[in-house]
Amino acid sequence: MQPTIFHLAFPINNIAKAKQFYVLGLGCQVGRENSHSIILNLRGHQIVGHMTKDPLTPQRGIYPRHFGLIFTVEEDWEALLERSQQQNLTFYETSKERFVGSPLEHRTFFLEDPFHNLLEFKFYRYPAAIFGEAEFAQVGDRTHA
Repeated sequence: MQPTIFHLAFPINNIAKAKQFYVLGLGCQVGRENSHSIILNLRGHQIVGHMTKDPLTPQRGIYPRHFGLIFTVEEDWEALLERSQQQNLTFYETSKERFVGSPLEHRTFFLEDPFHNLLEFKFYRYPAAIFGEAEFAQVGDRTHA
C-alpha cells in the first residue's frame, strides 16, 4: 500500500506573506499557485492557503482549532524549533514539555502564521501515545467542555 498524504486547507489574505512564512520560514515547497490559492508541501503533506476577504482575527487560545505535525525523530523536531527561532517566526507558545514522567510525555511548540492560523509541532517520547494509551484521559493543556 502506498503512503497516504494528508490535505488541509486554511484561510489566508496575502500570498506573498504566506510564502514568506511557509516557504522561507518553515521550509515548505511551493506547488501550484494562482491569485486565489497556493499549494504547499509541508514535509510530504499538502496544505493549501486559500485567499479570503473575510476578516482574519486572532484566536483566543489554541483550542479548538490548530494544525501541525508530529515528529517521530526528536532531532527533526529540534531542527524545526531552531529554524523557527532563526527565522523569527511568531511563537504563540514557546517550546515546553507536557505530561512529564507519564506515557503521554511530549515536547511541543505553537507558531502563529500571519493570518492567525495556529500550528503545533510535537515529539512524543513514547510513540504509543500518538494514537494509543486510551486509559489516559489527558489531551492538551485542559479538558474540553
